[in-house]
Amino acid sequence: MRDMGTAPPVAEATGVTKRFGSTVALDQAKIAVMPGETHALVGRNGAGKSTLVAILTGLAAPDEGTVSFGGRPAPRLTERNAWRRRVACVYQKSTIIPELTVAENLFLNRYDRGRGGLISWRTLRRKARELLETWSVDVDVQAAAGDLNVEQRQFVEIARALSFGARFVILDEPTAQLDAAAISRLFDRVRDLQQQGVTFLYISHHLPEIYDICGTVTVFRDARHILTAPVAGLSRAELVAAMTGEAALAGQHARGAPAPADEAVALGVERLALAGAYQDVSLQVRAGEIVGLAGAANSGRTEVAESVAGLRAADTGTVTIGGRRPHPGSVPAALAAGVGFVPQDRHHQGFVPEMSIADNGTLTIPERLGRFGFIGKAQRDELALSMIENLAIKTPGPGLPVSGLSGGNQQKVVMARALANDPRLLVLINPTAGVDVRSKEFLLGKVGEAAGSGTGVLIASDELDDLRMCDRVLVMFQGRMTAEMAGDWNDHELVAAMEGVDLDA
Repeated sequence: MRDMGTAPPVAEATGVTKRFGSTVALDQAKIAVMPGETHALVGRNGAGKSTLVAILTGLAAPDEGTVSFGGRPAPRLTERNAWRRRVACVYQKSTIIPELTVAENLFLNRYDRGRGGLISWRTLRRKARELLETWSVDVDVQAAAGDLNVEQRQFVEIARALSFGARFVILDEPTAQLDAAAISRLFDRVRDLQQQGVTFLYISHHLPEIYDICGTVTVFRDARHILTAPVAGLSRAELVAAMTGEAALAGQHARGAPAPADEAVALGVERLALAGAYQDVSLQVRAGEIVGLAGAANSGRTEVAESVAGLRAADTGTVTIGGRRPHPGSVPAALAAGVGFVPQDRHHQGFVPEMSIADNGTLTIPERLGRFGFIGKAQRDELALSMIENLAIKTPGPGLPVSGLSGGNQQKVVMARALANDPRLLVLINPTAGVDVRSKEFLLGKVGEAAGSGTGVLIASDELDDLRMCDRVLVMFQGRMTAEMAGDWNDHELVAAMEGVDLDA
């Protein structure tokens, strides 16, 4: 390991200011990432993290301030290869092209050519295998990238980033779609790569991860640098306070008395089974009750929730919503029965990026926007404005494309649509994935309000913060329901159940 007292920062931004029109995205911000460390960058949506990443990767130039790598000024923006040799970013939204093989993705636009300018596929595959072996990535180079799971795609992206020569890698929300076991493997790889001289800037909204993998944390708030400190010396309460500008809100979503046993059944699932995903699943959610469905990514929890919402059709068993049995595998039928749904991946399932907030928020209620199949702009915008106010969506107006919003505000649009049809049942899959602490608090608060008005809620998640507000939590492991826990569960017991660990063994 290099002498930290004399080595210059691997990457440093000083006095960086960036404006977009009248919006100040960064205001005299700074960060210094030292060699061999994993340095966390945290902050609420809109704090300036994404803008800093764009500047550190050469996708945007600061209006003021400087950027340097290893003590030397950053290249000009036009020198893309020079930037790639210094820094790489693995984004939350994968940049892997699913139709191409792993080898083709690794060396995209850098293929070796033989006689006549033809690509040498044998050489390409050999170089791809050597690259993956160097960084201990166990993936078939001839496999279609679209067949890889999320974890494998991330490792391939890290290997591709390192192939340019960069030894400074930015990880942007790398665990948003990983289960606990995959997160552990990712962290092991990060630690291994650190030992090989790779430095990481780690961006995440999941604060426990910061304490697990990072040595230093920098906090941005309202476009400014707030603090940089060793993680070990910073309590969680202090970290949240630095991010939000106020003391952490403890117990804000503590639930009152559970729904009475004689309340109407909002959701009934009987002996549901789907080959390769889950089997013999039965559960109930009463009106006004919040039930958690916990488990690792391969537990079947997501598939069960998607079956309830009509995205999947079970092989056997029944789903009853408010006394009705919607046609299996039909989203319109589930909507008609009274389901509001927040899917697992907002980027691919939650919204249409270039459509407006108004159009996205009202997709499930066209009958309320006009007669005879025609949509009235005035009615649509009026409803959209009420959604914007109710969900506190930060936008200049309902006509803005959803792609122009921050991640937290995009998720609020998805939640607004789920609530738009006054649902009997809310089905939420990882509802706070990839959003900041305050947006998470706000979204879960809205879930509590819905339950308070009599809506049944099913939350499928492995995020403990999502599950804390539940009246009870059902645990799935390897496709089966294995445990039920009352609202006073503790983290150790729940995580052990989710991982299939018997604490009494």
